[in-house]
Amino acid sequence: MKLLLEVINLIVNNVRIEKLKKHMKEVNIDSVIIFKPENRRYISGFTGTSGYVIITGEENYVATDFRYLEQVSKQCEGFKVIELNSVHTIFDVLNELKVKRLGIEDNFVTLQFVNNLEEKCSNINIVPLNGALENIRMIKDKEEIELIKSAAEITDKAFNHILDFIKVGVKELDIAIELEYFMKKLGAEGPSFKFIIASGKRSAMPHGVASDKIIEEGDFVTIDIGCIYKGYCSDMTRTIVMGKANEKQKKIYNIVLEAQKESLKAIKPGIKGFEVDKIARDIIDSYGYGECFGHGLGHGVGLEIHENPRLAQNEMGKIVLKPGMIITDEPGIYIPNFGGVRIEDLVLVTEDGYKVLSKTTKELIEIS
Repeated sequence: MKLLLEVINLIVNNVRIEKLKKHMKEVNIDSVIIFKPENRRYISGFTGTSGYVIITGEENYVATDFRYLEQVSKQCEGFKVIELNSVHTIFDVLNELKVKRLGIEDNFVTLQFVNNLEEKCSNINIVPLNGALENIRMIKDKEEIELIKSAAEITDKAFNHILDFIKVGVKELDIAIELEYFMKKLGAEGPSFKFIIASGKRSAMPHGVASDKIIEEGDFVTIDIGCIYKGYCSDMTRTIVMGKANEKQKKIYNIVLEAQKESLKAIKPGIKGFEVDKIARDIIDSYGYGECFGHGLGHGVGLEIHENPRLAQNEMGKIVLKPGMIITDEPGIYIPNFGGVRIEDLVLVTEDGYKVLSKTTKELIEIS
């Protein structure tokens, strides 16, 4: 079984590397250095916190220090290991490899690194990757999809668990702590972001992370949660009511639910993110709450909780949806001094449409 997993990982990594090498040829670079943790893991499998992946036309390398040498040998099948230390730096390595045109993650690299590179590797021409790795990562392979499905399943179970925990008098922070504990018991590495548990008037804050506010009768409670499972993230939001919902709460909830359901129906290959966003936005605006929906409809999810593509009216919303993309669909209405509602699903773009990965009910839940 162990040998089979190693072979599968090697095949997966090779496919990903070949996609990167295709880009390298297109922009005429002979090498790429990767140090953004998510990109490093995607290409090599390395999960350590310090190191570099170097892809050249001939070989693939992981350069790291003594602490991670054994880890690299186990995780990075098909990669040569280079040890770094105080007298053998990454800049020495690049000179030894006779790199000429080097692709760098310009959306992640520090100015200090670039300055050192220009000073210590004067023969190297720096070429920005312009998000090439993130673009490759937008399309999830079968292994990634299964891992995200598992993360979504843990999230569903955690939400259903927390419904028996929430009651009047409990703090938002207590809910967040219980959710994280339960998710970890189910195999999650941890939360994929700082949980948003926002009750009462605080639910009008789209990113109202859990506070010491006490849950009260009549509160909206927005619960935006997700976990990391074997490196991959999930993301889901539901809004519940403590006690019986009043007419205004029901009205706001149903508008958001309508916007969410109708925009979901539009998700398919070939449509652009901003077009899906517009469907939800137009519905909310038609009820007079357009100014109360100020964020984009959704975002990509994978090794990072926020990735491209975006379901939004900005430049990233012009990306065309393709099979294998995993995105969120999360319209909301936020009314100051009243409260807010958000309903969010995790969604896989399929060959002929979409598949919702979040299985939790979207009917309004009232907790007595």
